[in-house]
Amino acid sequence: MIRLSGLKLPLDHPAEAMPAAICQRLELEPHELRGHSLVRRGNDARRRNAIQLVYTLDIDVADEDAVLARFANDHDVRPTPDTGYRFVAHVPEGWRGKRPVVIGAGPCGLFAGLILAQMGFRPIILDRGKPVRERTKDTWGLWRRAELNPDSNVQFGEGGAGTFSDGKLYCRVKDPRFLGRKVLEEFVAAGAPDDILWEAHPHIGTFRLVSMVESMRRQIEALGGEYRWQTRVDDLVLERASDGAQRLRGVTLQDGSVIEADHVVLAIGHSARPTFEMLHRQGVHMEAKPFSIGVRIEHPQSWIDRARYGTCAGHPDLGAAAYSLAHHCGDGRTVYSFCMCPGGRVVAATSEEGRVVTNGMSQYSRAEFNANSGLVVGIDPERDYPGGPLAGIDFQRHWESLAYVAGGSSYWAPGQTVGDFLAGRPSTTLGSVEPSYKPGVTPTDLALCLPPFVLDAFREALPIFGRQIANYDHPDAVMTGVETRTSSPVRIKRGKDFESLNVAGLYPAGEGAGYAGGILSAAIDGIKVAEAAALAMADAPA
Repeated sequence: MIRLSGLKLPLDHPAEAMPAAICQRLELEPHELRGHSLVRRGNDARRRNAIQLVYTLDIDVADEDAVLARFANDHDVRPTPDTGYRFVAHVPEGWRGKRPVVIGAGPCGLFAGLILAQMGFRPIILDRGKPVRERTKDTWGLWRRAELNPDSNVQFGEGGAGTFSDGKLYCRVKDPRFLGRKVLEEFVAAGAPDDILWEAHPHIGTFRLVSMVESMRRQIEALGGEYRWQTRVDDLVLERASDGAQRLRGVTLQDGSVIEADHVVLAIGHSARPTFEMLHRQGVHMEAKPFSIGVRIEHPQSWIDRARYGTCAGHPDLGAAAYSLAHHCGDGRTVYSFCMCPGGRVVAATSEEGRVVTNGMSQYSRAEFNANSGLVVGIDPERDYPGGPLAGIDFQRHWESLAYVAGGSSYWAPGQTVGDFLAGRPSTTLGSVEPSYKPGVTPTDLALCLPPFVLDAFREALPIFGRQIANYDHPDAVMTGVETRTSSPVRIKRGKDFESLNVAGLYPAGEGAGYAGGILSAAIDGIKVAEAAALAMADAPA
């Protein structure tokens, strides 16, 4: 088979146009083309009123060697790569080692647990939250009744923070082993739509993710894995050698019980603050890392569709339009869009009492009225929160607490129209754009809950973004604060073997440990860490 990339056809091309375009591109006679299959479909929207679909295809031809020789210097024509996943280890016959433990049931922990189970190691998966359907009820409790459960919410519970998101399944991680393909195939087997295998920017949406993680849980349990819900890890059991080296021997749970384990995957999310504090207290190597802070900005989705797709807006092959923006400010700061959710809503995402945090979410249909995106400013420890590995957590908490007060001390979020923000006046009412955040939005002044440098950066960037996307800086667009959980504020250091630098047997993984950003990259990291742990267990003495 031959992999052909970058084949462009008009948006409304007929089906028969595809074989003709392949033959023209590869200089084939029609009889030489035996068949083709879709690998990826994206679009080129640089000419808004003449959008083209861009295909990657696998081609079956009569004389593959001749075609490859003819296009030897063409990077868009190459042999189809082998994308099949191969397990690096299997549980040895008669293996008597301790079962591996996975802490966290988000995307990283889910795939770490799945891979370990598929290799026969029967993992124990711990999560401080609840199974996904119970967790969904608790999450709606905050959104509908302003009642927060600190252990079961957008951040904690089965599926992790990604369950209440747009469900994006793409990332910029280099993936030479096609682990991302393994993730997508497992998702499809669990009930995801087939189009995630070939759409250039696949997504799933919250409702589908709920049933999918349940299906994958059942598979893990059928393979001998075990889940323990509402189980928080409060300490590590460490064995210290005379030379100072440390080895993990188990974990202590909140009820004081101990699970003995020599290999633990630490797949905590970016909001596992008590766990970060425990790890720091135990001396696990960690450092403060950069993240971003800002707001959620909302516009009617129809505005974004027209700005991005022109007269093609609404075409079924395009769907709801997305965008990606960035501006480098004069003071060295960068303002950028983050986790853009077409046809979605802004959601309450706090995990601590007396604090307000926003995030974005959408369903598979992306059919709701507004588009929303994080509008955030990059920050770093040396410049913005010096003081040690946990200083970023204190920084986040400070602004989240101010947002809670600015919103009315009731889990309502503070909001401001773009027009009022740019004019430097508090909002007392909102305009034509109705914010989607629940339990509600309080018109106010975002200066009450954001650092001055963030306000300055937004005022510089918004008019520039308005020239790139029509109406982006429309006076009625709404900014809702605060967005602080863009990524983990810490990185838990690990070596090339994926183990902690100073605690043997501890495998920091995923977004909370500082090695991923989003569902797909977290899942990929979970696979890599599970493989490392499996190899170590397979090589250990019986």
